Amino acid sequence: MRSQVSVTPKVQYQKVFSQRRKRIGLYGGTFNPVHNAHLLVADQVGRTLCLDKVLLMPDMIPPHVDKKSAIAADYRVDMLKLATKDNPMLGLELAEIERGGVSYTYDTIKELKERHPDTDYYFIIGGDMVDYLPKWHRIHELMRMVNFVGVRRPGAENKSDYPVIWVDVPEVDFSSTDIRQRCHDGRSIKYMVLEAVEKYIKEHQLYID
Repeated sequence: MRSQVSVTPKVQYQKVFSQRRKRIGLYGGTFNPVHNAHLLVADQVGRTLCLDKVLLMPDMIPPHVDKKSAIAADYRVDMLKLATKDNPMLGLELAEIERGGVSYTYDTIKELKERHPDTDYYFIIGGDMVDYLPKWHRIHELMRMVNFVGVRRPGAENKSDYPVIWVDVPEVDFSSTDIRQRCHDGRSIKYMVLEAVEKYIKEHQLYID
């Protein structure tokens, strides 16, 4: 009588990789110049929301009614590079500079999502800008494309009918306008900007006219 041999079929295992979507913050502005309050907001929001990175995104021509006069984009980008190089949480996004013209957020987000379909974007704005969301270019379409993050500001309503993720950040009461005026007047801007940025402003004699 022949013995029966039981043969167990080989099981093939296939590795399945689930790629996590990237979570990237975008912090837009003229950055004329970038200062420590900008860096504080970007870092705090990035860490509070557990983002992979926060990219500071300088505009070419802001679409505001009160047009801002800014120095050449090359100077602003150079200062941003100096300001972000030592913080792995921070980086740059130059889409609006490279595209040129008026920097509408809708056009920028549309372009970035086409380039990076695996990324969820978190667009960081101050509470004062949240107040103006109803007037933003193609705001209803934009709301379906990006997550808005609001940073509360004194004097702003700091609320919205639109879905906004609110993040509390320590208040710093100075602006790029203050820094430009101080440079013009020959006053110190130490501790308002990083040392490397202060040195760059002095070397290139920015904001003295």
